[in-house]
Amino acid sequence: MNARTSLTPTQRAALLTHPAGWLALFFGAGLAPVAQGTVGSALAILPWWFMRDLAAPAWGLVLIVGFAIGLWACGESGRRIGVSDHRALVWDEVIGQWIALLPALAAPWWAIVAGFALFRFFDVLKPWPIRWLDARVKGGIGVMLDDVVAGVFAAVILAVALHFLA
Repeated sequence: MNARTSLTPTQRAALLTHPAGWLALFFGAGLAPVAQGTVGSALAILPWWFMRDLAAPAWGLVLIVGFAIGLWACGESGRRIGVSDHRALVWDEVIGQWIALLPALAAPWWAIVAGFALFRFFDVLKPWPIRWLDARVKGGIGVMLDDVVAGVFAAVILAVALHFLA
């Protein structure tokens, strides 16, 4: 195990004793024993489902506020555990997943599955510029930015697919 994939008891305590940690962990999703990003992305669908009927301006506000919360929560949590982009910090996956699912707001059920799969594809494989951002931008903005771009890539492809298939 390396510093980005496992949490020491001290790091776990540092996250669980601070509000930023709870948010960055998406209320515990990041503590899954494996595939923390996938677990965080999958669990992000639940609040998305309840917010899916929001109007476009409200969605914009949710994403902006969620991104700002992520800057703080992931940045602070990374500082508290001494690892800026630990895999347990999954709030970035939540925001990226919500962006990826924007085209699925009024779409058939398969669009939600496709949006999830597309986001995970881009988040895991990190094609350019996602990998470049992940490697060069640090702190809370670095944690959040590569997942936002992965979400945008997934949303664009999902929107095109829905245009031709739905």
